[in-house]
Amino acid sequence: MDPNVQKFEEIYRLVKENNRMLHKMRRNAFLGGIIRLLIWAAALGIPIWLFFAYLFPVLESTMKTFEQIQGVGVSAQGQFEGLSDTLRDFKSGLPFTQEGQ
Repeated sequence: MDPNVQKFEEIYRLVKENNRMLHKMRRNAFLGGIIRLLIWAAALGIPIWLFFAYLFPVLESTMKTFEQIQGVGVSAQGQFEGLSDTLRDFKSGLPFTQEGQ
């Protein structure tokens, strides 16, 4: 057999093997990128989902309770101011507690 033919066959075999390796490397890089993207999406998405599914309703309930407490505080303050005015009017209406005596 001609030595040039053997060299060409060997080169052809090496080229085919190289081509297969390059295709595998490209496929592995593509699949690795997809897997990496899915891992990052899960790493960022799961905490956000957990916040909106579990923590946000609790936080919203806490804020509503806090607003109710503030409303009751304002209402109580208004009642105490009204009570203070009523006591002052009552005190000024008594004959023996005139100011200046």
